Amino acid sequence: MTTTREQAITELTAVGQPFELAAIEANGRRVRAFRHAPRSLRELVESTASDLPFLAYADERWTFAQAWHAAARIGRVLVADCGVRPGDRVAISMRNYPEWILAFTAITSIGAIAVTMNAHWQSDEMDYGLRDSGAKALLADAERLERLARCAPIPGLAVLAVRTDATAHGARPLASLVEAAGDGPMPPASIDPDDAATILYTSGSTGHPKGVVSTHRNILSALLSWELDRAIGERATGVVPPALAPGQDGTLLAVPLFHVTGLAGSLLASYRPQRRVVCMYRWDPEAAAALVERERLVSVIGPAAVTGDLLRVAAQGRHDLSSLASVGGGGAPRAPEQVARIDATLANALPITGWGMTETFAIGAGIGGPDYLTRPESSGRSSQVLDLRVVDEHGRALPAGARGELQVRGASLFREYWNRPEATRDAFDGDWFRTGDMAYIDDEGFVFIVDRIKDLIIRGGENIGCGQVEAALLQHPLVHEVAVYAVPDERLGEEVGATVYAEPGLDAEALRAFAAERLAAFEVPRHIRLASEPLPRTATGKILKRVLREAARAG
Repeated sequence: MTTTREQAITELTAVGQPFELAAIEANGRRVRAFRHAPRSLRELVESTASDLPFLAYADERWTFAQAWHAAARIGRVLVADCGVRPGDRVAISMRNYPEWILAFTAITSIGAIAVTMNAHWQSDEMDYGLRDSGAKALLADAERLERLARCAPIPGLAVLAVRTDATAHGARPLASLVEAAGDGPMPPASIDPDDAATILYTSGSTGHPKGVVSTHRNILSALLSWELDRAIGERATGVVPPALAPGQDGTLLAVPLFHVTGLAGSLLASYRPQRRVVCMYRWDPEAAAALVERERLVSVIGPAAVTGDLLRVAAQGRHDLSSLASVGGGGAPRAPEQVARIDATLANALPITGWGMTETFAIGAGIGGPDYLTRPESSGRSSQVLDLRVVDEHGRALPAGARGELQVRGASLFREYWNRPEATRDAFDGDWFRTGDMAYIDDEGFVFIVDRIKDLIIRGGENIGCGQVEAALLQHPLVHEVAVYAVPDERLGEEVGATVYAEPGLDAEALRAFAAERLAAFEVPRHIRLASEPLPRTATGKILKRVLREAARAG
């Protein structure tokens, strides 16, 4: 007898089942939550601290247990040497070193809040993030400490240097403090599921990035949601994917951990299934293919630019990538052609993707395998702990197939924007979060994202606020008006474009150099068009960005 998708959902989420769902109230909202989920990230990590291999970075190796004990040392340093208490914010700003993961574990296990700073941020942006979050401590590597040295001192900030002896802002070497701390348990902490666990900064359409506050329940709901989605698919199809590599599964950490795709999809989702995580210093498709081959990795997740790079290397046939069972997407949509190429180029790998946001801790809708191959423009069907709807401009729910703004509510949805009560209020329609994405949902429940309402550029999975880039360019003394917009890019999906009305004599390269001192490298406009007259405006005075964008694309 064939099990339908609806029957599979009912059976797997029923009373007494591991994925049992129950209606509860969390942070003043009524949600469906997993009754048997861990209460906190600390409980998740401590309960999975086995002797199986966990982290690999270059020639360094940790088991799950060794990583937990190493994190406990950092936890004791934060409490004893930095005075960190539950609810305090502790920032991380570095490459994907193992210390990033150990620090995150320590911070969230002592009841503090991990502020995962964008490692591409320049000095001004670092300064903003540290002051906005009110960070009590910062763990940073050499490159980030060089940028911090150009910032004014931040009173009360304890700085811990990772893999360097740099002394910016009185930094102390983490390695020395950890050695002095010695072995011992993680400091005790009482953590409620609805306590804040993380602040991830996300670029909005205007101004500074906003700090997205997620609770332990938000995060654990997302992780178990992915497990449930997989179980639903296996039960509904009767097909369990075969093991393509002997022994323990492994995944390639190919995207930054400060991004919710890397943090949730690659790292945190690996604890319960006891999956090895192989870390990369930076993205390099040739090195990535070599790691997949050497470590017999079964999965990789990344935006379209990353998976497109991997496919180009795979097509050259120099590496055996037959162990790959899935190639996941995140951060930005794939072109349908790339979906087909994953199936055609990688012998055993299924393409997988989904729609999610920092505000939903990466989950939302998901799709993979045959469904994805036949609907390559879809983001999939809704998570079981979320509700999705499409509304018109008056907030009225629309029927299947009608286009409007996508809204979401549910257990993984963030608690608030840090220090932004007005932005938080404006982002919600009752319990429904306004995503800013234009979409429709078909009569089978598949979601199709068709456009964005918010003024954002998504470059290789990174959100870039047009307003923030415009503000940086307008600081140039020769610049009068600026319009920033997305320009299509084959590899990255979108690149940053700008039309600039400036005094004669300013050239594009000089303006890029000026912007590079104020923006992260990925935010600096690649395409700049210099205008000799004021930019076109509407009758109400707004710059006609659509007209400028179309002119740039045509050019």
